[in-house]
Amino acid sequence: MSRVGLKPIMLPDGVTLTQTGQRLSLQGPKGTLELTLPKGIKLEQKGQILSMSRSGDHKRAVHGLSRALLASAIVGVSQGYELKLEIHGVGYKANVAGTQLKFSLGRSHEQTYDLPEGISAALDQNVLTISGIDKAKVGQVASAIRALKKPEPYKGKGIRFVDEYVIRKSGKTAVAGKE
Repeated sequence: MSRVGLKPIMLPDGVTLTQTGQRLSLQGPKGTLELTLPKGIKLEQKGQILSMSRSGDHKRAVHGLSRALLASAIVGVSQGYELKLEIHGVGYKANVAGTQLKFSLGRSHEQTYDLPEGISAALDQNVLTISGIDKAKVGQVASAIRALKKPEPYKGKGIRFVDEYVIRKSGKTAVAGKE
């Protein structure tokens, strides 16, 4: 049995769920998301409680996945998601210009990143906040921005997540002192 798939989901106030066959549409204060349930997965709604069931035992993994995706979509349309990135390094900076981010990351030219639809960015000194209603899209955008200049292990310069720990190496001076 899928333990995740059997957990009920509470539908918060202000969020409406519309089901058309296997297609789900969620509307909330932050926006609208659509989700398609796989074959063999059924959604039952009793008041504000949603529960998922499956037709056979062969869809066990898809059962839990479907429930997790629906729960993430509900949180997205009601509260939204955000990830924070820190920019470390002398002269490293970013600018937000509408739907475009411009980075100065120690290269000879400025790098630009175009934000996809539904994603917004805010900058507070050296902390860049990526927010939106789709959890996967917010994570993908944050990962793509981090990949522009990953934190290097010697000085720690680069773009990293706020809670990320970068393992630092000692460098040449530690080896030279042992001789």
